[in-house]
Amino acid sequence: MRILIVGGGGREHALAWAIAGSPLCDALYCAPGNAGIGQDATCVPIAADDVEALVAFAETESIDLVVVGPEAPLVSGLADRLDAAGIKAFGPSAAAAQLEGSKGFMKDFCARHGIPSAAYSRFGDPEKARAYLHEHGAPIVVKADGLAAGKGVTVAQTMEEAEAAIAEAMETKAFGGAGDEVVIEECLVGEEISVFALCDGRHFVPFASAQDHKAVGEGDTGPNTGGMGAYSPAPVATPELEAQIMEEVIRPTVEGMAADGMPFRGVLFAGLMVTKDGPKLLEFNVRFGDPECQVLMMRLKSDLVTALVAACDGVLEHFDLRWHDDAALVVVMAAKGYPGSYAKGTEIGDLGVAEADKAVTVFHAGTAEKDGKLLATGGRVLGVTAIGDTVAQAQDRAYAAVDRIDWPEGFCRRDIGWRAVQR
Repeated sequence: MRILIVGGGGREHALAWAIAGSPLCDALYCAPGNAGIGQDATCVPIAADDVEALVAFAETESIDLVVVGPEAPLVSGLADRLDAAGIKAFGPSAAAAQLEGSKGFMKDFCARHGIPSAAYSRFGDPEKARAYLHEHGAPIVVKADGLAAGKGVTVAQTMEEAEAAIAEAMETKAFGGAGDEVVIEECLVGEEISVFALCDGRHFVPFASAQDHKAVGEGDTGPNTGGMGAYSPAPVATPELEAQIMEEVIRPTVEGMAADGMPFRGVLFAGLMVTKDGPKLLEFNVRFGDPECQVLMMRLKSDLVTALVAACDGVLEHFDLRWHDDAALVVVMAAKGYPGSYAKGTEIGDLGVAEADKAVTVFHAGTAEKDGKLLATGGRVLGVTAIGDTVAQAQDRAYAAVDRIDWPEGFCRRDIGWRAVQR
């Protein structure tokens, strides 16, 4: 098969790494890709949100399967356009992608279909939003309705923080049109977990569990980021809890989307809080997580391409995924200053020394190659990923590899996986 991956981050490098190893893959392209992806695929200079150019490339190159990494092109209708052109696309339609594209849509959907989630209300008027705040008090969560590159959610511990979040989204327009409406919901307390399922519109197959670290600082402190690390499996995800999540969250979502005329095909990523009252949905994403994808791909024993095609073709009913028993852990190395302002173009030393341990794979995110040098071009730059018999062993191997990387302008959290190791 001739396959195109859309995107250029760590998630897409992990997908390229897994797909390149499939016997079904005859040619692999990635748009736009990065320096690491270029080792596994041919990178093409097309932006991930340039729907017209992506469809044209897929037609010209006789692409058999397009795997869409990020959410924005899905919300913009890339899968619909590819489907209309007769090209198989792994990823939901624009209608189904509203599960991530609109937090208000997602909350209303959950309310209609009885999916456990935080109590909420939606507002298009900042004054009414403030009145709701004063009625309910803090802590409370304020979310911009649309896509805000992971920056539109504020877990406000005080009324001042909550009011500032409303002003930022609705009045100063920090997130553009994504903040025209906000969702305000109760602040859930517990332990977060990421659960994934492959879906074909009618059926689903569970993926392995993972847990990520969104905060920039040790001990889960400081501002949220796109993710500073992750590990799989998540010890909190007992077989009983995973079965409960599949029956109370994933199944009613797949069945509800089909009943509403928007069958969901692709990967459904549920971010949940495990509370004293059981698991409750925080958010849906309609693509693999980043950096969760990196650890999932390291643990996946089944052929990824076969699974993706089965989801596209609607034949997941009797499909089964196999997993390595090993644990996997990824440490994200970011540019100093992230998630605030940071320098671009700093040089990273030879990564070969980091991958001397065969249990370690370094996935690239914000990297480019220029004049034979590897340069950091983004905020999150590298995903140093390791496998081990336990999360603790994978953690040791990942940090040993981090310490071999020559990049003075980079930093990482030093406690990725602490919950699992403490257990």
